[in-house]
Amino acid sequence: MGDGSGMKRFWLGAGVAVVLGAAGAALAAPAKPVPYWASLAQDEARMRVGPSLDYPSNWVYRRRDLPVKVVQVLGLWRKVEDPDGAQGWMHVRLLSDTATAIVKAEVAPLHQSASESARTLFRAERGVVGRLGDCSGGWCTFDVKGQRGYVKAGDVWGATGK
Repeated sequence: MGDGSGMKRFWLGAGVAVVLGAAGAALAAPAKPVPYWASLAQDEARMRVGPSLDYPSNWVYRRRDLPVKVVQVLGLWRKVEDPDGAQGWMHVRLLSDTATAIVKAEVAPLHQSASESARTLFRAERGVVGRLGDCSGGWCTFDVKGQRGYVKAGDVWGATGK
């Protein structure tokens, strides 16, 4: 079906359509090479067993900014892995490019600078989620609700490969 402008809409099922231009190129940003890091953009996000709303949810996440690793792309769906290794599918609108991480160590000291001998500003317990800045030399800047410091990259799980 066309609209007279050289555009065609193709229904992919489950109410999803892709609009193609006259040259047949999809009018969407190209997918990033996988794997890549993302985070949850919503306060509630459902992980599904397949890439469609027709599939049941296997997990419901209630943690905005939780980091996930995108391991596969299929149209508007992303197969993601959570910090515990669970995998499933999420719609792209549930995800953000914001670089975040979750503390996986029992306690992760956040230092004033990227050094073990630097003053400890505060400690983050396992499960704390924060935003990541630059990572290099085994350290990342980490912001937890406005409190900033340097954390060892090995103490967190998330976009530490930046």
